[in-house]
Amino acid sequence: MEINIGINATDRSEIAAGLNRLLADSYTLYLQTHNFHWNVTGPRFHDLHLLFEDQYTELATAVDEIAERVRALGVPAMGTYSDFAKLSSIKETSGVPSAEDMVRILTDSHETVVRTAREVLKQAQDADDESTASLVGDRMRVHEKTAWMLRSMQ
Repeated sequence: MEINIGINATDRSEIAAGLNRLLADSYTLYLQTHNFHWNVTGPRFHDLHLLFEDQYTELATAVDEIAERVRALGVPAMGTYSDFAKLSSIKETSGVPSAEDMVRILTDSHETVVRTAREVLKQAQDADDESTASLVGDRMRVHEKTAWMLRSMQ
């Protein structure tokens, strides 16, 4: 069935491509955060273990919302590790970093997601796509606040 939501096919395709990049970054951050939750050690173990759990739980919901917006625009949402790895601006972390390095790495990763979101926001605004702009703006606020909180721990 033809999609007729007031956004032309070219704009929908370009916005969805941006959202798939945001999805790749968000899912990679989810995996990174979950990994750190499992592997954090040291005197701050309890606090960081719980903090990382809160963060990856929030990200699990976020990736679903982003993927569903891609689908609403009429484009397949990516969903494989290889697709995410190709598009993500967040690089995989090797080994098990120290708790302090985990906080630093996650801060950088949240800021990376904000930069990707900012690009998608511009695309959505240019196409008068308020639904995507609202979703992306909400995601930016979450990641900016999380980065600020993580920076405050260093």
